[in-house]
Amino acid sequence: MTTQRNDPSSYVLSPPRRRVLQGAAAAVGGLALASLTGCGTRDEAPASNFLLLDGRRVAASELRGKVTLVNFWATTCVSCVKEMPDLVATYQKFAARGYETIAVAMSYDPPQWVQNFAQTRQLPFKVALDSTGEIAQAWGDVKLTPTTYVVDKEWRIVKRYVGEPEFAALHELIEKLLAA
Repeated sequence: MTTQRNDPSSYVLSPPRRRVLQGAAAAVGGLALASLTGCGTRDEAPASNFLLLDGRRVAASELRGKVTLVNFWATTCVSCVKEMPDLVATYQKFAARGYETIAVAMSYDPPQWVQNFAQTRQLPFKVALDSTGEIAQAWGDVKLTPTTYVVDKEWRIVKRYVGEPEFAALHELIEKLLAA
């Protein structure tokens, strides 16, 4: 006769399942932190250089004059994948008016997964790789995904979201910043 142990330390998770659970935990934690993040801080955004999937580099200086959304995400992050269609719709709604989106894949995200995700979902905006973690570090040591920053035309951070933004309110904010 055998007895089953209900000791959580005896459970072993495969690396993919562990990453999914870590992503889910981060998302839940992110939702709790979302109300504590900076609103209207207007701090200067980092002078980042983004390495895009196609090999081009985009410097922050090239984005001055545009309202920009910088989204830190991962292909293994359930909330990130869920919000991506809304990020696409937001980009499509405002791009012609001087709005830009840069989706920055976290350093632990395999580049081929990011490339596959961007191609299969036909992401219309810039997708960058942060293979060293330097960009996430410069933007406040981002660890939780999704983390999203809204940057004004002068390259100042206006809003930070940890977790999925409420898109109606985000659209209102973008409208105001584009009109300024």
